[in-house]
Amino acid sequence: MGTMMSLGILIIRLVMGLTFAAHGTQKMFGWFKGTGLRKFAETLASINVKPPMLNAFLAALAEIIAGLFIATGVWMELGAVLVVITMLVAIMKVHGKNGYLQKGGYEYNLHLIAIAIGLAFIGPGKYVLFS
Repeated sequence: MGTMMSLGILIIRLVMGLTFAAHGTQKMFGWFKGTGLRKFAETLASINVKPPMLNAFLAALAEIIAGLFIATGVWMELGAVLVVITMLVAIMKVHGKNGYLQKGGYEYNLHLIAIAIGLAFIGPGKYVLFS
């Protein structure tokens, strides 16, 4: 794989992975003006996800881990699987009913799924944290 391609993949991995991890820290710790775990669990309870606190913790943790795996290129395929699972659940429980390209729709989730699957097929490129 060429240097320019690896740099392109690195940019995609860093932006996608760190953004995904940041969304997880919003849910887990309330960072970046997020709600924190208790409020996230309340949101899950309001859409009938049971048990809400456990699922809130697991979802936030999955986002953090998946994002870091993708950003670093370490265990990236596992990170991609976590992204796909997390986003499919978000589509099924929240965004799917809103449609595509509608307020609160699932297009963002679908983009993340496509990027994660694409990265899993391509691989992390030359630039990984531990190579």
